[in-house]
Parts: sequence; C-alpha cells; structure tokens
Amino acid sequence: MSENNFFLKRKTVRKYTKENISDEKIAQMLTEASHAPTTGNMQLYSVVTTRTPEGKEKLSPAHFNQPSVKGCDVVLTFCADFNRFVKWCEVSDAVPGYDNFQSFMTAVLDVTIFAQQFCTIAEMHGYGCCYLGTTTYNAPQIAEALNLPDRVVPVTTITLGVPDGDAPTSDRLPIEAILHKELYVDYDDDTIKSLYAEKEAREDSKNFVAENNKQTLAQVFTDVRYTKEANEVFSKIYFDFIKSKGFEL
Repeated sequence: MSENNFFLKRKTVRKYTKENISDEKIAQMLTEASHAPTTGNMQLYSVVTTRTPEGKEKLSPAHFNQPSVKGCDVVLTFCADFNRFVKWCEVSDAVPGYDNFQSFMTAVLDVTIFAQQFCTIAEMHGYGCCYLGTTTYNAPQIAEALNLPDRVVPVTTITLGVPDGDAPTSDRLPIEAILHKELYVDYDDDTIKSLYAEKEAREDSKNFVAENNKQTLAQVFTDVRYTKEANEVFSKIYFDFIKSKGFEL
C-alpha cells in the first residue's frame, strides 16, 4: 500500500483485542515520535502510560467512561510540560520566564505534534488508536490520577491496542473546503451548503440526525454533542486549572 493510500484510509479504532504491546515496543515508538518537530528543540512535553486495570479505573470517569479506556492495552496521556525545562534552567544558573500564555501555547503545540507523530507511527505498525477529546474537559481529575506537578497540563489522550475487527473510515470535507491560495476567501451560503452536502448525505449522518431527533446534522453538534453551555463550563474548568498549574493567561 502506498503512503498516499495509507493516510487516506486511516481509521480511528475504539475496539481492541486482549493482545499486549510490549513496553519496549511502546518506548521504541515514542522514541521515534520524539523526533517530530519541536520549538527550539525544547521538547516541552511528557507522556504518561497507563496499562494496569487500577490505573484505567481511575482515569475512566474523567473520560466519561468511554469503553476504549478500559478496553485498550495502553492509555497514553500527552501533557504540555514546562516543569522539566524550567528545572533544567534553574540548576543551570539560568532564569526561566515561562509562566505565561505564549509559553503554554508553545508547549501545547509541541505535545500536539508529538502525539500525532506517535499516532501515525503506531498505526503504521498495525496498531489502533483513538484520540479522547475529554482530556481538556476533566484535566483536574486526570492530573490528580497521574500525579502531575505544576507546569504540567494534560492536553490529549490516545488509547492504543491491537484492532479487534474493522473500523469505518471517517468522512472528510473536500480539499476545496480547507485550502485557500494566497488569501483567505470567505464562504457564502451556497458554498457552505455545497461543501457540506456530501457529509450530510451520508447514511450514517442521516441516522445520527434521526437518533438525536434533530432536523439537520449541524443541530446535532450545536444542540447535543458540543453545546454552548457545556463548552462554557469546561472552558472555565480548563482555564482555571491551567492558571493553577503556574501559567498566567
């Protein structure tokens, strides 16, 4: 299979077999992922692996008890981490100034790139991965479960394992929806409808709308999945948590 076909056919895997991935294999893949781009070669990230039933039991509620947390072989929590770098500065007679929004965003970018590099490497080795967006919802509980110190903030989580059966390929918007040449060209109503037409016409999308008793697919997102009320609640939780970890936003 060509690289092009590999990426076009990648799948999110939420169901796994009981087969184990060795600690050595995980370390190898993380080592490969650590060669991803990073700001100033600072590597402002850490990852905590959880594979014991007890550890997964602690993390599961923070991820709304999604089955993939307990069903996977390993849960990997990827964290923006300025703790290690600041301590290196302090023992090296350097005065760090990284308790600010710019520094936090730098670490977020570093860990995001690192996590995606790991995900790609794992999938190319035949393993299955699933990102858990709930990490930023319940960061305080995750930090407590994983004993995260100041200046370490969980950003995303990946469940990892050997795929159990096949998984559907996710639909994506056409490239015309996301590519702007030279200047950003805003969308008129007709263009928006055209760009989302194929997504809305999918049978699984129609079922999604019907199951949630809505009239449009967009309403499922605004009224059910990612509501204004929930976004505001979790925004405040994450914002306050980040500040409590030593970053001034």
